[in-house]
Amino acid sequence: MKNSIRRSRRAATAVALGSVLALTATACGDDGSGTGGDKGAEGSGKGKIVFWDNNGGVRTDIWKEVIADFEKANPDIKVEYVGIPSTDYQSKVDTALQGGGLPDVGGVGAAMLAGFAAQNALEPLDDRLAKSSLNGKLNEDMVASLKAAGGGDDKLYSIPTSANNGVLYYRTDLFKKAGLDEPATWDKFFAAAEKLTDAKKNEFGYTIRGGSGSIAQALDAMYGQSGITSFWDASGEKTTVNDPKNVAGLEKYAALYKKVTPAADLNNDFTKMVAQWDSGTIGMLNHNLGSYQDHVKALGTDKFRGIPQPVGSAGKRVQVSNPVDGIGLFKSSKNKEAAWKFIEFATSHEENSKFNEAAGQVPSNNEAAKDAWISKAEPTKLAAAALTDGSTSIVQLPYYLPDWNTISKADNEPNLQKVLNGDMSAKDFLDTMAKQLNEAQAEWKSRNG
Repeated sequence: MKNSIRRSRRAATAVALGSVLALTATACGDDGSGTGGDKGAEGSGKGKIVFWDNNGGVRTDIWKEVIADFEKANPDIKVEYVGIPSTDYQSKVDTALQGGGLPDVGGVGAAMLAGFAAQNALEPLDDRLAKSSLNGKLNEDMVASLKAAGGGDDKLYSIPTSANNGVLYYRTDLFKKAGLDEPATWDKFFAAAEKLTDAKKNEFGYTIRGGSGSIAQALDAMYGQSGITSFWDASGEKTTVNDPKNVAGLEKYAALYKKVTPAADLNNDFTKMVAQWDSGTIGMLNHNLGSYQDHVKALGTDKFRGIPQPVGSAGKRVQVSNPVDGIGLFKSSKNKEAAWKFIEFATSHEENSKFNEAAGQVPSNNEAAKDAWISKAEPTKLAAAALTDGSTSIVQLPYYLPDWNTISKADNEPNLQKVLNGDMSAKDFLDTMAKQLNEAQAEWKSRNG
């Protein structure tokens, strides 16, 4: 229970401190971008707003294009762009919640949404959306996903921009040279990883994610192999994370490290992992649709393919959910009207299509999702088909838990590195994580009934 108590106290302290500071802070100037009172203000709809990009560096160029378009269409509003790497975003927002300085608007994906909403940081957007030109034009499943991730109050705190999906990228040139079939099953995946490895020549069959963001990728490999299709058991109180079949899946996955992967993988986040795959001779990479354009720039379209995750031994594809990304309006904004205009503009047909074509992801705007570029981006096309043709079961991760992001990152990423290094068993790792998840689920149920 110590972990549970620690997290509860930490959350309560953050909420209390954040509320006090928000009520006593003063505005940061006359441009409407200050973080003043807890309730903020509608503002004039003009002046300056501050936008925090939750994937800075990766999406900076395309967001600056969207901002330039917005400022051209709205010459009386200026947007200050702040790019924050995805690995630093949650801590940046948490720090601002306690010390002031939140932006008007920022990236708020499903994985972080519950934690921010629990601290009363976000403006509910249901009424604004209902009165907006966007009403009825956004993907209903994405909207529902963000509502479900909000922590249980059935409010919408983020307008979806895009959906992602897990992808297995493989080098078609290397597979052809080795006489290997497409790695469409887990058995073929493991066989290919071994055959394509020649460490003395710096050739590897796979690159594994051991740094930031490693837990979700490990979960994908575990559930993909085990075939388990629910994150919770029938009671809804105990997680299936440490089911013996998942333990076996993690053991097989972790055994790949340094056997068929580079040693540097232990500390690689997705940017380093993607760069390594694009510039080297590595057979396969698990990531998502977001890195497709990087691979195209590095390899062209004739040396690789991006296919849905491998199929398990029972002939069914199982994968964990990828969080829907979105844009939220921070409650402390002093210029909510202008901030909402930016959100509306960014998720309109033309801008949402432009953004997602650059990102290689599935648009949230229904009109944008019909644009021609999607049929030309094979991984996006295949991913969309896999999610709608009945071939894939999705294990829904508990983004609604305020502690989810902490459990799946800070609390357990170091332990997964221990598993990869052989310093901790897969069973001990998953039992530890399961205990934390079960406690978090019990706390959430006690609060929400």
